Amino acid sequence: EDDFEDYEEDFEELNESTNEDEDEKEPLHPQAGEAKEELSAQRRKEIEAIRRAMDEENERIGTTQSRQSTSREVEEERPKWSRDTEKIQSRASQRGKFIDFVAAKQREVSKKVASKQKKRSTELLRLIDLDFSMTFSLLDLPPVNEYDMYIRNFGNANTKQAYVQCNEDNADRDIQTEEIEMSEKWTQHPPERSGACGDPNLSKEARDKQRSEMNYDSQRLASFLRSASQVMVVLLEEDQAERKSLEKLSTQSDTLSFSDGSLQLNTELPFLYDRQISMLHFSQVQKHTMLSVHMPTTKPSAKHLDSCTIICIWNIWEPSRPQKILVYESEIQCCCFSPGKVTLVFAGTSVGSVVLWDLREQSSNHYSLKMGEEEWTFRQPTFSTDAVLAATGHFSSVTSVEVVPSALAGELRADVPLLASEEESSGLSFQLASLDESGVLNFWVVVELPKGNEAGSPTDLGLRPGGKVKLLHSSSVFAAERGSPRDVVKTGPLHTLLLKFLPTDSNHFFIGTNMGLVHHGTSHGLKAPPKFYRFRDVEVQPVDVTSIHFSPFRPHLFLVGCGNGSIRLHAVSHEQPVAQWKNSTAGEPVVSLQWAQTRATVFCVLDAACNLHIWDLLKDDTQPVVTERMSADRVTDMALFGQSGKQNTYSGVALAHESGKIEMQYFKRSLTVSSTAEEEKLLERMTTEAF
Repeated sequence: EDDFEDYEEDFEELNESTNEDEDEKEPLHPQAGEAKEELSAQRRKEIEAIRRAMDEENERIGTTQSRQSTSREVEEERPKWSRDTEKIQSRASQRGKFIDFVAAKQREVSKKVASKQKKRSTELLRLIDLDFSMTFSLLDLPPVNEYDMYIRNFGNANTKQAYVQCNEDNADRDIQTEEIEMSEKWTQHPPERSGACGDPNLSKEARDKQRSEMNYDSQRLASFLRSASQVMVVLLEEDQAERKSLEKLSTQSDTLSFSDGSLQLNTELPFLYDRQISMLHFSQVQKHTMLSVHMPTTKPSAKHLDSCTIICIWNIWEPSRPQKILVYESEIQCCCFSPGKVTLVFAGTSVGSVVLWDLREQSSNHYSLKMGEEEWTFRQPTFSTDAVLAATGHFSSVTSVEVVPSALAGELRADVPLLASEEESSGLSFQLASLDESGVLNFWVVVELPKGNEAGSPTDLGLRPGGKVKLLHSSSVFAAERGSPRDVVKTGPLHTLLLKFLPTDSNHFFIGTNMGLVHHGTSHGLKAPPKFYRFRDVEVQPVDVTSIHFSPFRPHLFLVGCGNGSIRLHAVSHEQPVAQWKNSTAGEPVVSLQWAQTRATVFCVLDAACNLHIWDLLKDDTQPVVTERMSADRVTDMALFGQSGKQNTYSGVALAHESGKIEMQYFKRSLTVSSTAEEEKLLERMTTEAF
């Protein structure tokens, strides 16, 4: 009831305020006053309806009255002004439950948010388009035009279709690149008529004129084909050798301490079985060309070559087979190449004859023999001194043959290319010297005839039919001179074993004897001192001089190897040696001794016990820096190869084994690359200190 009274007071206040307002605002017209009264009566009805609704609501809220009664007691204790304010707040809260303006506000706000989201989704849907990766056309049925219908119905009835092409596809477009001038040429193989190529744009007169003015240089073409074929063969050989090296890795026993790699020549040929190699020799011009002398075999075979000595000419860049095969009926003691390009091979035999082979002769002029699937050509000598008169020949075994150096030969040696023409490389204006063991030194002139006679020569009995090169005897010198008459009683007969010429002067020759002496002589003019080169401590002793070799860098210095294992370094101007090593080979005889081709202070020594000693005077001038023992397969001879005077090129040693194998061992960089200034100073210092 109190609550209802409170509401009545509120409405009374409202009515009073409204009445006051109505009193203040009196209508100006009587009609307006009547409308005002009707409006106030209507408002009273609404207020009455609100009151009835409030009574019903208060009855439903019965549970809250007990709390209100308890709170009323507490409220009586409070001041009246606080209770009045709480009543007003409670009435306000009760009124909020029936008319919820906050919820309405929230609904309106959520409605606005929803409308904004809907608007944004509508805008995004316009921008977002679903993509698809592939489309399939299940049925493509274009509409049929009238012409197609006509052709379908009447196309086979006495009609024929013809297709024509217009020039619509010949469209021009502007481009930024420059146009390339082109011309047409044709060629045909095999050629027909007189031409194998031509230009269709030329007129017939121009073509005939060009064909008539065309020159054919057959010699130049042959030279080109020869050089090109050699290059191709070398490339194929290198490829084959590389494949073999990859298939078969070198074992530890094959690797030598001084070696930077090895290459083996193919000596496993039917005509080389059971043949021992007695000599290896390299050309001084074509450094890649080498000859090997294979002795006669004691085991008979069906090849009819058992009693013959075989000389193989090798190109070390093509190790699969020899380039040329030379044969002779008796034992060969010594060999050498012609100066310039390798065209001639000279040899001295055990029967006292001097023979030569001309490598330019056609293979069809010599005997060919087929062994298995291969056909080999065996070349007989072009010329032999067997038929020369006894007064100008040799009566004993020829121990050495050497080409007499000349100014022309020196020019050829320095300038001749690898593949020179025949005129440039023939080099037939030179002399040949042959020495036998009795001391007779013969000089021969090499003569080339303008044309060979296939029927043979009635005057030159030693010339092979068809041959064009022969030897003419020039002069003889007896070189077996002794040091003094007392030596005849002490040492016995004197034998000459080696012959060498001074590289810078062909007038001076040097002959090694069996008394440990090197005889110095001149072919013409006055005698030049010294007469002999001997040991430092003794004058004469029965020791064979087995090897003499001049330095390629210092031509006035030469090495001498002896049968007692001693090694001497001599200067041309002095009788006593510059240096002498007695026990470097432990007393074993020196088989071969040679200077290196790329180092001025390096030389190699092979002794009879198959030990290879490598000396480097720049590192140690008292003993060899490397000693390699090769007793498994004995080494019978060696030869050094390399490009003289050029650094960073190949250099090494070729070894001939007792089994017939030829092995090329390449030196390491320390033995190949030269320090020229230091080596020159060392050699000068050694010469100065010795004298």
